[in-house]
Amino acid sequence: MTRGRLVDTTLRACLDAHPIILITGPRACGKTTTATHVAGDVIRLDRGSEAAVFRADAAAALASFPAHPLLLDEWQEVPEIMPALKAAADTGAPPGRFILTGSVRPEPGIACPATGRLIELRLSPLTMREMTGDATRPGLVAALIEGHTLSVDSTTPLDLGGYIDLALAGGFPHPALALGEPARRRWYDSYVDQVTGRDALTVLRRADPDRVRRYMEAYALHSGCVVDHKTLFDAAGINRKTAEGYEAILCRLFVTHAVPAWSTNRLRRLVRPPKRFVIDAGLMAAAARIGRADVMRDGGLMGRLIETFVHAQLAPELAARHPSVRLYHLRTDSGGRHEVDFILDLGGNRIIAIEVKSAAGPTAADARHLAWLRDQLRDDFIEGVLLHTGNHVYPLGDRLRAIPIRALWQA
Repeated sequence: MTRGRLVDTTLRACLDAHPIILITGPRACGKTTTATHVAGDVIRLDRGSEAAVFRADAAAALASFPAHPLLLDEWQEVPEIMPALKAAADTGAPPGRFILTGSVRPEPGIACPATGRLIELRLSPLTMREMTGDATRPGLVAALIEGHTLSVDSTTPLDLGGYIDLALAGGFPHPALALGEPARRRWYDSYVDQVTGRDALTVLRRADPDRVRRYMEAYALHSGCVVDHKTLFDAAGINRKTAEGYEAILCRLFVTHAVPAWSTNRLRRLVRPPKRFVIDAGLMAAAARIGRADVMRDGGLMGRLIETFVHAQLAPELAARHPSVRLYHLRTDSGGRHEVDFILDLGGNRIIAIEVKSAAGPTAADARHLAWLRDQLRDDFIEGVLLHTGNHVYPLGDRLRAIPIRALWQA
């Protein structure tokens, strides 16, 4: 069964308007599969024989494949093609001429020559909407932004244990759709080994795979946290400079995402550090070396896993369907600290605030941070949402609602 992706509609629109489309994302998240569905021909640049031709003369090689679109898979293996692609765009390449896929963010400056000629689309592991076949529906974020009436399918309830199982299963297509336990866990363990070993060395040749592995474990254990970076590199047994390099590696491999802190001159004493996430909850669990039993014994770990799972639904939705909406978090460092897990900045000073709770029946007291932010921002506060592990939608106050997490893929 071919599953639609959230990015499909945007990809087709871009192919109608732009000569070069770049699809980026972590390895094995489905970039090649998605691009192949619309490609006229495929060149796999991670294969030595095919790459050698493009290294020898990229312009001539491109010209010898007239099919539209031409998919250049794992383009970062032959970065020499970028000037040739720029030249093709500058000399009248038609819309939809090239699709590139990349599993590694290139060094600064390599992609710059294509500025203004290239459109980048980000692909993530499968969201629950994509796994359940609902990728074409507007979704929860659209309902919140547009103020639509919200309904959630009542025939498929979930409890906390169900959410934990979904989170641990993750969203990488092969393990999520084709494997059961323990094969799925072996797949994720191998993925972590390869990311921190072979893949890390392709980004930074002097990287120490064992230390990268320890740093990723510390990172994963704190996924969903606003944490001092010193906590991470101390846990990994490395110094700050090394940790900064390893964080850059994981970012360039698209396996982590730092959600920046929201700022406004209307609020004081806001913290500046980002909230760090592993991009997939199953990958988080594998990197942190935790399983269901560990999560059920540790409420803090459970909360971080559930929040990482929510982020893995929310961030791809915004990237694919609402690219002008910016994702932030909010935290104050003053007495009586306030914290909001996610801020959706709609522009024009308007925001939607989202809190995530592992509880099944949250009360108005659980929404106190949302209520505080509403009172501070007044009319610029569109709505506050408390996502929870229960099964009902109900009000928590003025412009505040409790909504089941599963509304992210069932609304």
